Amino acid sequence: MNSVSSLGPLRPSPLVEQATHHLREQITGGNWPVGTRIPGETTLARTLGVGRSTVREAIRALAALGLLQSRQGAGVFVIADHAAEDWPTRLRRASVADVYEVRMLIEVQAARLAALRRTDEDLTALDAALTARRAAGAGGDTEFVDADIALHAAVVAAAHNPVLTDLFGEFAPALRQGLVDLVSLLGLRRDDPHHGDATHDALVRAVVAGDAESAGRAAQAELEATLARLRTA
Repeated sequence: MNSVSSLGPLRPSPLVEQATHHLREQITGGNWPVGTRIPGETTLARTLGVGRSTVREAIRALAALGLLQSRQGAGVFVIADHAAEDWPTRLRRASVADVYEVRMLIEVQAARLAALRRTDEDLTALDAALTARRAAGAGGDTEFVDADIALHAAVVAAAHNPVLTDLFGEFAPALRQGLVDLVSLLGLRRDDPHHGDATHDALVRAVVAGDAESAGRAAQAELEATLARLRTA
């Protein structure tokens, strides 16, 4: 049933967001079940009191969420009654070990690229990040993990690939608390407050030297060691 009786005119702004919200409510509230062809743009625009372009953008937004699908010559149909999880949500739900496996794939290549592309500014940032990680050894586990992630972020940044940088930025929050818990649970810093300093030093030295293969190996060795801990935790 294509009833739009429960819809009403919208306030002036932000129109696209409001239109998207109202149309989504029709789907999630069961007014437009899966398989339903929704009313046309002209009908929706008149009912909501907006232009057809606003309705069109709202439909695109809901299509991106996996709720609607446009079928040429047939109209727009409801294909799901709940939105697919976005990437950050999926990462939060994933196990730390699973996230770490993918992180390792990203960072090993990033380390190789960093060794080939690093600038003088990158070298300065890497030196500062390594120094900060060592200083954090005197602090708590959260401070130490934050400094560790910052060093890895500096390596990824030195690769000068915005996609890699964005991917690492998505992974970091999902890893942070898991790593804090791991360090605390396994007492990794009990006997060595600067846990992993040698491998991180080797990684930075390889990037500074412009040795891509050594940088990749150093990153892989360091990350594999932590992943092994995660799998047995």
